[in-house]
Amino acid sequence: MYKVKANGQQEFEINFSKNNPNEGSINGEAFAIDKIEIEKGVYHVLRNHQSYNVELVKIDEEEKTVVLMINGKKYSLNVKDKFDLLLKDLGFENTGASKMKELKAPMPGLVLQICVEEGQAITKGSPVVILEAMKMENVLKAAMDGVVKKINIKKGQAVEKNLVLVSFE
Repeated sequence: MYKVKANGQQEFEINFSKNNPNEGSINGEAFAIDKIEIEKGVYHVLRNHQSYNVELVKIDEEEKTVVLMINGKKYSLNVKDKFDLLLKDLGFENTGASKMKELKAPMPGLVLQICVEEGQAITKGSPVVILEAMKMENVLKAAMDGVVKKINIKKGQAVEKNLVLVSFE
């Protein structure tokens, strides 16, 4: 299952058939398409007796976005798969690395280690805090490059979900 948001507005739930990726359902309504790749990234698609020219303009796998040109009109799609939706339900949703100013506890737990200091420059993916939750160590990493502004926790402290652990500049 995929949730796709088109141009930041309209949202669709898409399920593909296990046997044929050209069949499935969109918002519960069955679909089937025929497609021919005309050249790399350019397709001719038939659906419900209508013809579409589809060009794959850009894919950003990290941000899970796709830009398509369909019959000359540009569509920006934000795609979430079942794992993204599960992470959101568990409170691990990526809120957008470029907008992130705080690292919050994704779940209740115990602070085992603080891997940064105030004023320290960090890079995307570097460890910030190690949190023990449900007898597992979880390394919370930086979602962006930045500078640590304030550390709001201490080693050994019990924290609740959504508590701001570290603030960034």
